[in-house]
Amino acid sequence: MAGIARISVSLEENLLDRFDSFIRQEGYPTRSEAVKALIRTALLEKRWEAGDRVAGSITIMYDHHRRNLVNRLIEIQHDVGDVVLASQHIHLDHANCLEVLVVQGTADQIRSLTTKLKSVKGVKHFEFSVTASGH
Repeated sequence: MAGIARISVSLEENLLDRFDSFIRQEGYPTRSEAVKALIRTALLEKRWEAGDRVAGSITIMYDHHRRNLVNRLIEIQHDVGDVVLASQHIHLDHANCLEVLVVQGTADQIRSLTTKLKSVKGVKHFEFSVTASGH
């Protein structure tokens, strides 16, 4: 485990009050935990912008009765088999399915995949969440 470094930050009272309100709303136990989370998020955004390797999840909701939709989604995933690590298919009701994909690759690979998946006719909802890849 890495050592702990202590820092001091000077903030205007109004900004600190708003930050403390944010901490309470988000459920962070301390200011330090909130600051660490915000720093990690900012650094991850830079990795994404730089095209570095990242991981994430893609959530797709669609009507499985839509002609050729399921086959098209599977075809797109198979075209990038090294990026899609796992998938979970859930039947929400008679018509609607939810698919969750776990992905890992460069930002460009994942951007390309998300663009193809969300543009398939019949996709009702699409969401992508990025996180660090562990590298």
